[in-house]
Amino acid sequence: MAEPYITDEQDYDAMQLLEIGLELSESEYSEEDEDFIPVVELDSSPRFLLNSDQATTTTAAAAAENINFQEEEVDVEEERNKRRRVEKLGSGGDICCRNGGDDAGGESSQNSQWNRSEFDGLFCPICMEAWTNEGDHHICCLPCGHLFGLSCIEKWLRQRGRLAKCPQCNRKGTLRDIRKLFVPRIAVVDEESQKRIRFLEEKCASLVTKDVDLCKKESEWKRREAALQLEVQKCKERTIYLEHLLGDLQSRPSGLAAAYRGSQGHEFGNSIYSDFYRQGSSSCFMLQRELRVDGARLFDVDASGKILLLVRRVPMMGGSHVLTKMSLIPPHESEDIFLPPGTKIIKDLHISPTNGSLALFASLGKKLSVLSMESNNVILSYDLPAAAWSCSWDLNCSHYVYAGLQNGSLLVFDMRITGSPVESRLGHTTDPIHTVQSLQHISTLPSGVKTVVSASSVGMCQWNFGCEEERPFLIPETTNQGVCVSLAYCASSDDIVVSYRPRVEMSNEVVSQTLFMPSPATGQGVLGSHLHLKRVGSNYEKLGIACSTVSGIRLPKSSIIDRQNQKPLFATGDEVSCGLILQELPSFTATQRLKPHQHFIYDVKYTSTHSQGLLGCLSEDTVQLFSTKLSSELLRRRSALVFRSSVQLKSDINFVM
Repeated sequence: MAEPYITDEQDYDAMQLLEIGLELSESEYSEEDEDFIPVVELDSSPRFLLNSDQATTTTAAAAAENINFQEEEVDVEEERNKRRRVEKLGSGGDICCRNGGDDAGGESSQNSQWNRSEFDGLFCPICMEAWTNEGDHHICCLPCGHLFGLSCIEKWLRQRGRLAKCPQCNRKGTLRDIRKLFVPRIAVVDEESQKRIRFLEEKCASLVTKDVDLCKKESEWKRREAALQLEVQKCKERTIYLEHLLGDLQSRPSGLAAAYRGSQGHEFGNSIYSDFYRQGSSSCFMLQRELRVDGARLFDVDASGKILLLVRRVPMMGGSHVLTKMSLIPPHESEDIFLPPGTKIIKDLHISPTNGSLALFASLGKKLSVLSMESNNVILSYDLPAAAWSCSWDLNCSHYVYAGLQNGSLLVFDMRITGSPVESRLGHTTDPIHTVQSLQHISTLPSGVKTVVSASSVGMCQWNFGCEEERPFLIPETTNQGVCVSLAYCASSDDIVVSYRPRVEMSNEVVSQTLFMPSPATGQGVLGSHLHLKRVGSNYEKLGIACSTVSGIRLPKSSIIDRQNQKPLFATGDEVSCGLILQELPSFTATQRLKPHQHFIYDVKYTSTHSQGLLGCLSEDTVQLFSTKLSSELLRRRSALVFRSSVQLKSDINFVM
């Protein structure tokens, strides 16, 4: 078929339309855009500048290009719309608009660029449809390496004929250059993205390290802040106390001594740090050590050997008790001593006052046992007819030990006889004996008679062993005071303090519950009393009594501190502040309040060595040791007591040999 004749005017019109289309295409997409796809390629040859004589030779080509241009306009418009839809999907709904005179156009966010990069490897850049691994839209490439759908690139190259080029890089290409790719999936590693990912990972790790360091610093700052706040509170309380004391002294300038004595018992608010009470006194106790423990219940101290022996409850062992031996010398090494099966809960523990290498403990497993502190083994164990609640060493003969039972009986053992007790007595009642104390031998009693006092709920009883059979008798001064919960004895001064809590009368249940129910202000405490007795020969003299807040559910421990040329001190736990309070006997005037614990105080012990007195108190998680200097006269008396015990021990050894 002959090609249609096209005049010069038609050729000129076609050229103008082609130039207008080129301008529109260039205004819509810039060559600097990474997604630019050339729509029409104009050759640089002057074929549009032909004269009229040569028009007949180029008429057919111009007409074909004019017809193809109209088809290309439709294709370009469809491609443009598809590209815009994909850009909108990849950028989260933001369409990047470009102006003809703008070099960079609108600049999308970083997230939009990352989202578009995910689609660049999934769709054909011509039709913006996903390519396939078979069929008309099979994935293929040109020699330059750019990927397209087979039908799209064939149509693209066929429409442009000999002027066909790659839509991406404008390199020449033909239909014969198309190569099919047979791959299940194409994944291209983006080096820039990989570098950015590695950079972000390193930055994230650095931020995590900085966060950990900041957390450590924050915890240290909080700890220091708490310590400083504690010091500030302590200084404030001391300032308040000194202001009150100064006011009293100014109001009574002539009564300086009386004001000072009155200030000893003065309590301002609920002050928990009153270490400055009687700072000038020789009996002022200062905190020496504070050790952390876990599940502590009882303890005793060997001051000469610098050993602390603890009874701890271990939850992971079914609540059974273990003994923990801890050194008082830094770094305070500790060692757990596991007890034989069947020992159960330990109710009382005492280190021998004459031989620090032996410890005596009583348990609910009906056992009275002697532990060697050197080998950490139980070297002697007695079977008891009932559970043991208390135990004690004899102060006059180191071979004798005592055990108070749950049924109210008291047994005497000679450690040289390992089979059975040397004496067994039934109690005044069947109430458990929670405290046993051996008394110093007095001249009014026959030689060989051993005197013991015990405490149960009814009060304090005295037992005499080594003489004619007789039952124990209640000390009259200790009856009808309530429920006896504690007994403290000082061997060097024969002072005794018995503590009571109210007895609940079932006949008046409503009234008793109202009176004795623990209040929120005092936690587990109830209003009880302390009774001070002094042993004078075979009798007991009542010296003083005072009301106090005592535990409503536990059996508290207490201790008496002997001071030469001064009145003795009574050390007991304060149920309000959970701290140790020192009271002067017999007036029970508070002279010093020591640093409180987080939990209630379970045990209190006092011992002395050389020129130093050592006072210890134990709560569930803390052991505190306070020290003070002793007077020379008190040291002499204690040395004499130890000497008499050692002489008795040597005579017993010679008797055995």
